[in-house]
Amino acid sequence: MGIQGDDPMGVADSPVEWIKDHIRQYVETDGADGADYLGYRALLLTTVGRRSGVRRRTALYYGQDGDDYLVVASRGGDPNHPAWYLNLDANPEAEVQVDGDVFAAQARTVEGEERPRLWKRMVETFPRYAEYQEKTTRQIPVVALRRVV
Repeated sequence: MGIQGDDPMGVADSPVEWIKDHIRQYVETDGADGADYLGYRALLLTTVGRRSGVRRRTALYYGQDGDDYLVVASRGGDPNHPAWYLNLDANPEAEVQVDGDVFAAQARTVEGEERPRLWKRMVETFPRYAEYQEKTTRQIPVVALRRVV
């Protein structure tokens, strides 16, 4: 089930070893091992590389707002956006895996009046996001992933 990691016809997993291990466990068990990660809910996000065209997969903590899945482009408070976010900015079509459910999704950066509410929800979901925001001058994006029917 799902996409095979680092398969030339499939997807390249994160080059960060502990994230790659997390993804492998998640995929091999349809999320039974990995959907709950260090006490937080995690999903797998596959984007298309904005320059390479390669499908790239990473694991992210998530929250929900109705039917939308919410992820945060924190990169630990780094001054630069994570590559997955830049890829979604260039091409908002993505694939998401939550537990054993793999589906196509459309991404959008949350803005305007809804951003403060959803940022607060994500900080409640993973409190370190507030610390990450304090470490950087960039506004850390909140991304809504909506299932494409």
